[in-house]
Amino acid sequence: MICGHGSRSQSAVDEFAVLARKLPAHLPPDWKVDYGYLEFANPVIRDGLDRLRDAGCDRILAVPGMLFAAMHAKNDIPTVLNTYAAKHGVDVRYGRELGVDPKMIAAAGDRIATALAEADAAHGPVARHDTCLVVIGRGASDPDANGNVAKVARMLHEGLGTGWLEIGYSGVTFPLVEPCLEHAAKLGYARIVVFPYFLFSGILIDRIYGFTDVVAASHPGTQFVKAGYLGDHPKVLETFAERAMEQVGEVPPPNCAMCKYRTQVLGFEAEVGAVQESHHHHVEGQGASAPGSNVADCTLCGDFCTGLCRLEGEPAHHHDHHGDHHHHHDHGHSHSHSESHAHSHGESHAHAHSHAKSHSHSHDHHHAPYPHADHPHGPESARKTKA
Repeated sequence: MICGHGSRSQSAVDEFAVLARKLPAHLPPDWKVDYGYLEFANPVIRDGLDRLRDAGCDRILAVPGMLFAAMHAKNDIPTVLNTYAAKHGVDVRYGRELGVDPKMIAAAGDRIATALAEADAAHGPVARHDTCLVVIGRGASDPDANGNVAKVARMLHEGLGTGWLEIGYSGVTFPLVEPCLEHAAKLGYARIVVFPYFLFSGILIDRIYGFTDVVAASHPGTQFVKAGYLGDHPKVLETFAERAMEQVGEVPPPNCAMCKYRTQVLGFEAEVGAVQESHHHHVEGQGASAPGSNVADCTLCGDFCTGLCRLEGEPAHHHDHHGDHHHHHDHGHSHSHSESHAHSHGESHAHAHSHAKSHSHSHDHHHAPYPHADHPHGPESARKTKA
């Protein structure tokens, strides 16, 4: 069972479905495979679980279809799986995220090398030492996931031998895409290659490429190259298959060892023991055609979603960040969370992300604030004062 995040971008949903259809070729022939999404898209996770159960499966190996383990992989998906298993008496096991893996790094390196080769062919060769690599990750309220982006980026930097490395994120944490690229552009490298460490397309890929165009326009002396995201690269499929099959071993590998819900992590100590409780049920299966899902419906951000709407109703943290972008709407297509998922319960975080009892909840959850929400290069960088 491949548990995807889901997207209001139909292209991202379609790409995930293609990956799910290709995966059985990498698994034992008698295994049944299905998939579902946590939010926005259909089928939802329980639909995929229903199909597997209807096909006679009494043991289901679930894999989070995510690069790294943050709130979705640590809280939201396990909640859906645990609830389903308890209701239907099915043995549902939960595996690791794709994580920092040599196969994933090889896939990423291939995407970057391909983009550089195409740029050389089109514009003439540029030495690797004259190239700055910019890796953009998703960005989370979980330092474990953000730190893994940095590790992957460093391994790509060393593996490719680029002249310099910068790391940015598409939301929640810092630095966001635009300040990251602006900083890279000041370094004086002949070429900047921008690589989104993402599985699929969608609003956030549009945001990354959109800000690349914006920064490139203001730095005409620097060549900007957009590398492709991971997609259904063969090494990605191999890693997904491994995450499923390793669960049937004698001692399955532990998932997310640096989990902020299990152990005290610098700056996030208060979140140890937070209850696993999903808050995505209200957007399950909404689909890419839901109102406000598309940038075309928004008159605020131009050609791509900048994330300004995520600051709706939030005061600026510094007086010099006040500007005209205090929008009173949410076009809802990025859904990038600016808070971490903590609860007032004292229950410990189980080793395999499963609790012995389920928790009822309403829409008004308690979230611990992300401790660096006021960072000037984070979401606050979206507030710009017009000249």
